[in-house]
Amino acid sequence: MSFATSQKRLALAITDFLSNSLKDGTVSSEDTESIEIAKSCIADTFHVDPNDQAALKDAIGDQSLLSIYGVYEKLKGKNSTAPMPGASNTKASSSTPKPSGPTPTNPEAESFKSQGNAAMQQKDYPKAIDLYTKAINLSPTNPIYLSNRAAAYSASHKHAEAVADAELAVSADPKYTKAWSRLGLARFVLGDAKGSMEAYQKGIEYEGSGGSEAMKKGYKTAKEKVEEEEKEGASDGATRDAASPTRGAGGAGAGGGGMPDLAGLASMLGGGGGGGGGGMDFGAMMNNPMFASMAQNLMSNPDALQGLMNNPRLREMAQNMGGGGGGGMPDIGAMMSDPNLREMAMNMMGGGGRGAGRGAGS
Repeated sequence: MSFATSQKRLALAITDFLSNSLKDGTVSSEDTESIEIAKSCIADTFHVDPNDQAALKDAIGDQSLLSIYGVYEKLKGKNSTAPMPGASNTKASSSTPKPSGPTPTNPEAESFKSQGNAAMQQKDYPKAIDLYTKAINLSPTNPIYLSNRAAAYSASHKHAEAVADAELAVSADPKYTKAWSRLGLARFVLGDAKGSMEAYQKGIEYEGSGGSEAMKKGYKTAKEKVEEEEKEGASDGATRDAASPTRGAGGAGAGGGGMPDLAGLASMLGGGGGGGGGGMDFGAMMNNPMFASMAQNLMSNPDALQGLMNNPRLREMAQNMGGGGGGGMPDIGAMMSDPNLREMAMNMMGGGGRGAGRGAGS
């Protein structure tokens, strides 16, 4: 194909783009005359006939200049004005006719593709990627080359690159269903189960007759994963909802209004609810500000409570009071004469309690 012929094909593609822009409303009817003048100037300059459908088909196949340029923009990493067919976050526009076939094949590109296929059979994936890339450089919008490279990327565990190539392939030709299958697989491996399910669904639609077994199996697997994730999300939400009232009330073991369950602490220490029978009068103990502060800190700090119960001196006192052996309230003064218990009490009452203790002793 000579350079002059390439120019003529491009000129025909431009006149076709201008005509479509009028038909789909991209430009207003007020600009009809200007568009017609532009088409006429291009046709006269390049000696082409915009009404020659055979020549137009030879120039761009079943695609359009806008869709071809959209694929080019994606290859260059830019946002395309032409939406990918089947994309859930874009609206199909009548200004962007859907491409329905590959561009005319290039013999040299076909040779690179065949060599790439041979490399794939030998599981030489880096070589296959290199060969497919050479084919794509010669024919950037060929969905087969793009889809094949996507497969090579997936085999090399480069799934993000596989997604990019497969998306380009389905954008170039949504009827090439292998690209939908490869897009579904790559998205699934990347954790996008919903996107995978959508890709397989589009593949089934374009295959027709309910889709192939492989495509249906891929769709089923992706759908099951989506449903599993939705159930897990609902379960996690229910767990958080169930836990939040407990946290709001002051945590496990808390009483009303977020206060610690002091009666529960009494039972942990071996005492009952009252002072009868020689047991510990817990209510009287709570009248002591130091013990009240200790109790609050203990119930909000399980680690501190565990440390307290591991103290042999305090455990012995709790056992004596609970069994009625010693009887009655403990001697607070005697308890505080034990340096270990005194330090523990100061720690549980916080910084203020520790400072107060030193101030009182100075």
